[in-house]
Amino acid sequence: MRSDQMKSGNARAPHRSLMKALGLTDREISSPLIGIVNSANGIIPGHVHVDRIVDAVKAGVRSAGGTPIEFSVIGVCDGIAMGHKGMKYSLASRELIADSVEVMATAHPFDALVMVPNCDKIVPAMLMAAARINIPTVFVSGGAMLAGHLPGQKSAIDLTSVFEAVGAHAAGKMSDSELLACENSACPTCGSCSGMFTANSMNCLTEALGMGLPGNGTIPAVYAERDRLAKEAGYAVMELYKKQIKPSDIMTAQAFENALAVDMALGCSTNSMLHLPAIAHEAQVDLDIFMANDVSKRTPNLCHLAPAGPYHIEDLYRAGGVMAVMSELHKKQLIHSEALTVSGKTMGAQIAGAMNYDKEVIRPIDNPYSQTGGIAVLRGNLAPDGAVVKRSAVAPEMLKHSGPARVFESEEDVSLAIYRGQIKKGDVVVIRYEGPKGGPGMREMLGPTSAIAGMGLDKDVALITDGRFSGATRGASIGHVSPEAAEGGPIAFVKEGDIIEIDIDKGLISLLVDEEELKLRKQGWEAPQPPITTGYLGRYAKQVTSAATGAVFADR
Repeated sequence: MRSDQMKSGNARAPHRSLMKALGLTDREISSPLIGIVNSANGIIPGHVHVDRIVDAVKAGVRSAGGTPIEFSVIGVCDGIAMGHKGMKYSLASRELIADSVEVMATAHPFDALVMVPNCDKIVPAMLMAAARINIPTVFVSGGAMLAGHLPGQKSAIDLTSVFEAVGAHAAGKMSDSELLACENSACPTCGSCSGMFTANSMNCLTEALGMGLPGNGTIPAVYAERDRLAKEAGYAVMELYKKQIKPSDIMTAQAFENALAVDMALGCSTNSMLHLPAIAHEAQVDLDIFMANDVSKRTPNLCHLAPAGPYHIEDLYRAGGVMAVMSELHKKQLIHSEALTVSGKTMGAQIAGAMNYDKEVIRPIDNPYSQTGGIAVLRGNLAPDGAVVKRSAVAPEMLKHSGPARVFESEEDVSLAIYRGQIKKGDVVVIRYEGPKGGPGMREMLGPTSAIAGMGLDKDVALITDGRFSGATRGASIGHVSPEAAEGGPIAFVKEGDIIEIDIDKGLISLLVDEEELKLRKQGWEAPQPPITTGYLGRYAKQVTSAATGAVFADR
């Protein structure tokens, strides 16, 4: 056992003495020690209930002959951190969480791990750590929030509805009482926010990667089935331990291709284009973001989940979940069926019995929403290393757009302009110095995009940034522009009124300024000092790489 290095032999009597101070018996100490990585805290609605899930995991581990030992990690609620300085710390927390799991699981050499994440950066961080540590590991998320309902209405709402309501209220389209009703109704339960936003995207992709059991991405947080799944995760990790099946056996190149295919079919958050490359980097698998376009060309978009459509994660769950989506994809050989999963079965065996119970929530493979996938990676002289857009959430009339640049140096500046009515139909809003280095931290900008949508301009205005967008964002919102402004990327030299052309179907984003003019603009340019230069973010800005490479640290 890996844990023998801290518990076996006469020389480890002091170590065992300390373990006995925890209340562990000799029998428990001699059993495989299973680390349960608990992301529960009291500020994230997606995690406030996770202790319940962890208890179920522990029960599963114990009944299968292991000794569960819990330890915690930090987490950031992106919704609560949104729109202020706190959002600068969200993406940056991913590296911190991955490092902390590595520290804990190496300082105390567990025999296997069960990761219990739920929200945005915590899921990819734990996947990165799992790949790095490479001991038998199973994931079980805390599950999705149920969608909300306004009094007397059947149609569902979610957190995006509240952000967009703020824009509608500012435009005089919504009363104070209507805004309050939306605020009171949108988030009715614990769990990760109910649409196909970043947290649920990554929990579904964990399932597609083979690192979570079927149901990991879609069983609602409040369902007893989630507790049963957690117990099954406890059983499964003991089987993985006995067979010594490790993340390197599961997170292969084929597994990442499966995840990209599911990403395209579901229409996941654009943040997946940061996280999948970062996880692949730790797994020592080559994953270039432009691979997404290759996968998209052959993978139809089968789901229009919020914000792209009216359905939520609970609807995907009832329709058959991720396994049903993969089963549809497999009908056209778009899934590597031989890929191994934490269930001990191949993906093909796992999806063999999957059923699609709702042909509108999960369109059949021969009747998709579109023949191409839900995410597009764009390239052009404005983004030589790429930019990312959630194609499935863009109105058809905005797939091709040309307009004058409205240039802003921060999210705060553009939000003020939007609420003052200074953004007009046809504009292309450019928000720069919000990238991984320039932000620092590459903030999500759900506030500005929701304000645009709430004012009814989402079919007329495009937003482009070297920052990123929430999975809850809809419209022609193009993020991850690389190289970022702080690294001297072309976005740093856009001027007010420059014409920008976007053609999402062709994968193009162009600044209509000739090369000689751009060279003149670059003369004498120096990167401005980022607004935070001390503490963790100061160190982060010095180490972080481009969004095009997953914004991982340069020393890895």
